[in-house]
Amino acid sequence: MMRTSSIRSQDDPLSLAIRPPLEESDSDRHVRLQHEAEARRISEQIDEELRFEREKLKKSKSDVKLLLLGQAESGKSTLQKQFQLMYSPASLESERMSWRTVVYFNVVRSIKKILTTLEAWDDIDDGSDSQSTLERQELGDYLPPRASSSATPSIHSSQIGVALSPPSPTSPTSPTASSPIRGSTAISDLRRRLLPLTNTEPQLADRLSGGVSVSGSGKGEVYVRSGWQARTIQKALSVIDADPLVDDVARMLEQSREDIRTLWENQVVRALMTSRKLKLDEWSEFFLNDISRISARNYVPSTDDILHARIQTMGVAEHIFDVDIHGKTVTWHLFDVGGARGQRHSWVPYFDDANAIIFVSPISAFDQYLEEDPRTNRIDDSLQLFTQICSNQLLKKVHLVLFLNKTDILRKKLERGLSVSKYILSYGDRPNEYESVVQYFRAHFLQVHRRNNENRRVLYTHLTNVVDTKATQSIIGNVRDSIFRGYLQSAALV
Repeated sequence: MMRTSSIRSQDDPLSLAIRPPLEESDSDRHVRLQHEAEARRISEQIDEELRFEREKLKKSKSDVKLLLLGQAESGKSTLQKQFQLMYSPASLESERMSWRTVVYFNVVRSIKKILTTLEAWDDIDDGSDSQSTLERQELGDYLPPRASSSATPSIHSSQIGVALSPPSPTSPTSPTASSPIRGSTAISDLRRRLLPLTNTEPQLADRLSGGVSVSGSGKGEVYVRSGWQARTIQKALSVIDADPLVDDVARMLEQSREDIRTLWENQVVRALMTSRKLKLDEWSEFFLNDISRISARNYVPSTDDILHARIQTMGVAEHIFDVDIHGKTVTWHLFDVGGARGQRHSWVPYFDDANAIIFVSPISAFDQYLEEDPRTNRIDDSLQLFTQICSNQLLKKVHLVLFLNKTDILRKKLERGLSVSKYILSYGDRPNEYESVVQYFRAHFLQVHRRNNENRRVLYTHLTNVVDTKATQSIIGNVRDSIFRGYLQSAALV
């Protein structure tokens, strides 16, 4: 009868396999022992890494994973900065100087957009008349009639739909209705003098994006990847504290300060903005209104500057905060994701283990359309996106918070007389007033939630202006507590 080998048997196949050769030399034995020692080291390292991963996984189960979702330019990244300011102010401070590049880029792009719009409106005549065709058209309502019979007829307020009124002078150099910009300060001369500054736009864009472009996600937008702040500084610094490109832009801004102010306060520019032929973003107005401070050679971005600075996020950026909640420290992983249509596919992998979502919708955007699809109103797109979030099966148990954002801009638009019903036909003849408009939009989002809420999940809704630090951080505190209560209940800890 054949016997099976015992684990103590000298005939054990494994023992036979690893037994050293009978005629092993000293040098061979030395090499074998070295290999065995290296194999043990690698095995122990693997064991240690597995132990570390098990502990990390165990610890991460108590972490809170929060997603910031919404369309591009909704305010997600600004909200992320408010979280950073509240729970990790040192990290925001460490990247403060990197935001100078973004602010300069925002200013240069705004100036270029103004000049491009003026050029598109044929603001230069070929004749000797120093006042341009555009000036005669746009200022016709409040400038004295010109004697020349060849002058182009004025476009009256009844024709463009919005009454034009001259801007109030804000400085001694401001143009007035009786003294339109002429001669050496004509728009053509301003364009020529500002050309070196506007020509830096592609260099600043490349500095920020590293040459990254995103197809189908907006026209000419600049996108940055996670960690761009550190990379921007590292790429720029050939000498400590010296960035030749940013220093050149700073010098040109300082030299062009009066030209920029003259352009910004130009009656034609103001008239184009009033008639909505020139549409600038809110950050453009914020920075151009304060160009004297921003163009100073020793300029350091303020916290308000950082909150207003605009740069589009590509992909998903993770931010980690230790949040103290009633004496218990909980690690929060906040994921800020790109909101352009071409990037929304990157959201899905983060859905299955998310604890909470803050959905940000800019209700001031009722008069705006998607860069990616000019036929789609931004409010409609936001509602469609919110519907997808509410109806997604992976998110049925996720704590949901809705931020109806940019209420400050909404107020300004309504105060200027912009009619909601002109862009949102279903608004009908409701009062064109803040409370009525807000409740109308809020009701539509609540209706979407009700239709997709078989689990009876509570929707927490907040009216927000996320550049307002004091108000936003108060809301963040409320959101933090509600998310944590929901998280504890889902974890069956209470």
